[in-house]
Amino acid sequence: MLETFLNPPREQWGALSRRPSDENPVVRARVEAILQRVREQGDDALRSLALEIEGRPLEALEVAAAEKAEAAARVSDALRRALAAAQDNIRAFHEAQRPREIRVETAPGVVCIQRPVPIGKVGLYIPGGTAPLFSTVLMLAVPAAIAGCPEVVLCTPAGPDGKVNPEVLYAATCCGVKRIFKVGGAQAVAAMAYGTQSIPKVDKIFGPGNQYVTTAKQLLSAGTVAIDMPAGPSEVMVIADSGSDPAFVAADLLSQAEHGPDSQVMLVCSDAATAAAVQAEVVRQAAALPRAAFAQQALDKSRCVVLQDEEDVIAFADTYAPEHLILSTREPWRIADRITAAGSVFVGPWTPESAGDYASGTNHTLPTSGWARSFSGVNLDSFYRKMTLQEISRKGLQGLAGTIVTMAEAEGLQAHDNAVKIRLQDE
Repeated sequence: MLETFLNPPREQWGALSRRPSDENPVVRARVEAILQRVREQGDDALRSLALEIEGRPLEALEVAAAEKAEAAARVSDALRRALAAAQDNIRAFHEAQRPREIRVETAPGVVCIQRPVPIGKVGLYIPGGTAPLFSTVLMLAVPAAIAGCPEVVLCTPAGPDGKVNPEVLYAATCCGVKRIFKVGGAQAVAAMAYGTQSIPKVDKIFGPGNQYVTTAKQLLSAGTVAIDMPAGPSEVMVIADSGSDPAFVAADLLSQAEHGPDSQVMLVCSDAATAAAVQAEVVRQAAALPRAAFAQQALDKSRCVVLQDEEDVIAFADTYAPEHLILSTREPWRIADRITAAGSVFVGPWTPESAGDYASGTNHTLPTSGWARSFSGVNLDSFYRKMTLQEISRKGLQGLAGTIVTMAEAEGLQAHDNAVKIRLQDE
């Protein structure tokens, strides 16, 4: 059962918004040690860490062509068709996001340009563990291909048999990813950030992961490599009212809870009766899930908040800033149009979060832990950097000279002043 809070005062909202995976000094210390080993020892560190953490030797780091072919043969026709349909929808939505070059004459003879340039080397991290996320391959590799990133590498952990999940390999092949490595966890992020003898150093790392992966990304983003965003353990908030179907709401909560014990779900209801009905459905549906144990661990760290005032509901949602926000209410757009902090919003009773996870076309790599207040989810722009260019004619510089010189002198930067005056000194 979710712990329930009835009309909690605003001063308690911060505490109610805490995630299970908030800053953990033990995790940070372990990750820092892993980063140092990979930076100093390269491939040797990856092999020794595989033995220590996963309990198996890591022989070939890179997936061979024969393993890719074997994996493709193991993927069912039904799943092939499903992946193709999902890939088409994801491509359509992301193709529509193509950035354009902007060229503006800001003053006579002064032309400024913003040009989108694909990031040269990108690294994709695909979580493994108990549920290898082959869908994440599509979410990252499809936009990377559309953007035209010249080099794409993918890291994902191998299973107990030493092989990568066949669906992950098949999806990567379908998206044109050629280099795939059998490395997971913080060490995979470190390998792509620093580069090793086998794994290329990349310019930007994408992909979700557990708290070890997320911590590694955040530490490395301080000065070693760019990252997409802090994307850690999955979370969802569902807003429900007396018009909601409790079975739908419970199913949405459990679809995130089953990800793992460090996931979190939040139920926000307008009345206690709805909250009780949903809670009963959660218990009923959870009992039948193959991953019930994982779901229950997540539910133990999750909450139900009853807020009768709609203004409070909207304000609490923005305070929590969920990765996924599902609006299962009578008039969902009344709330949707006022939400300002969420990774992705699912509007109405027929829009399950799992649609966005797999096949509607939006990207499921989203900011967690409240970072939706300042980060966007992965989109096509994530795979570009915007470079500016400018060209100024002599006449254009003459027009700007007074402004530049006045500002440079006021800042005490004489060389800036001189760079203008020396060009116009004959006038």
